[in-house]
Amino acid sequence: MKIRTVLLCAALGGCASSSNEITAAYVSPVMYQGYTCQQLALEAQGVSARAAALSGAQDKQRTNDAVATTAAVIIFWPAAFLVGGDKQTAAELGQMKGQMNAIEQASIAKKCGIEFHRGPSRS
Repeated sequence: MKIRTVLLCAALGGCASSSNEITAAYVSPVMYQGYTCQQLALEAQGVSARAAALSGAQDKQRTNDAVATTAAVIIFWPAAFLVGGDKQTAAELGQMKGQMNAIEQASIAKKCGIEFHRGPSRS
């Protein structure tokens, strides 16, 4: 059933992507050159918190889209119009992932020793 739902999402024009499928947007680490190690650590905490919130919202939207798609196929075809994803959340999440990459690169360049822990997949 899961494979059919994914195929139907694709055919209907797009369920939301899973948060771990969203790739990082490029963000130049140059914007963080003037930061101290402490400022980089604080910035990383803030960006990480925002990315976590966006990941939760994105995954919830994906679940809602999958439910609507399944309902459209099994019960009531007009439910297919409820499927739409959330491109704004996905774009912002990609930006946050890019910022984390840039902060990490700046931290490495400054030899800050900040540990960056990745979840299941962060591009």
